[in-house]
Amino acid sequence: MAVGVKVRVWGDYALFSRPELKVERYSYDVMTPSAARGILEAIYWHPGMKWVIDKIYVKNPIKFTSVRRNEVKSKISRSNVLAAYNGADKPLYISSKEEIVQRASMILTNVEYVIEAHFEMTEKSNATDNPGKFKDIMMRRLRRGECYHMPYFGCREFPANFALCEEEEVKTVYDNVPEKDLGLMLYDMDYTDTENISPMFFRAVLKQGVLDLRNCEVIR
Repeated sequence: MAVGVKVRVWGDYALFSRPELKVERYSYDVMTPSAARGILEAIYWHPGMKWVIDKIYVKNPIKFTSVRRNEVKSKISRSNVLAAYNGADKPLYISSKEEIVQRASMILTNVEYVIEAHFEMTEKSNATDNPGKFKDIMMRRLRRGECYHMPYFGCREFPANFALCEEEEVKTVYDNVPEKDLGLMLYDMDYTDTENISPMFFRAVLKQGVLDLRNCEVIR
């Protein structure tokens, strides 16, 4: 059984990084389905359910700005972490003086979307779990502004405000634009094989400001 909900999200900045441009980061034109799923999971997640994104409505004009940010160029070594856990004397830090770099990012500004999604029950649900229970919890959190952790637009530096969308018919800023081809876009990551996690893509087409994901063809 699938149960649907509409969530309004907005914020000052967003960065949905294109994987082919992830060093000098460049954002997709609109929110990706995986980012939308991440926002909903930040508000409410349970192992007995999974979110499926149906539509993303673009409420504000697509605008970019360029910023430069301080970042580090490496990560703490996984082998060092395992060795330290087993008692070896290995460094578990990164020297920002040696590793810091300035990188440019092309980010979105003044973003607002409506996420239309539904959730489905999974095999990890137990006897006390049911769709009505999960929907009540989600609706209560949306109305109170509660979340599991703060949702964000692609990067944790760009927090996302959220609220329940109660519009019957959602209007977009591109209602008068019949179609806008956004090219290939990241759909989500395929976690079927945890040893070989791979990206999935789809051809994103914005129709009157709406990204309809219900019957899109996913490319692996």
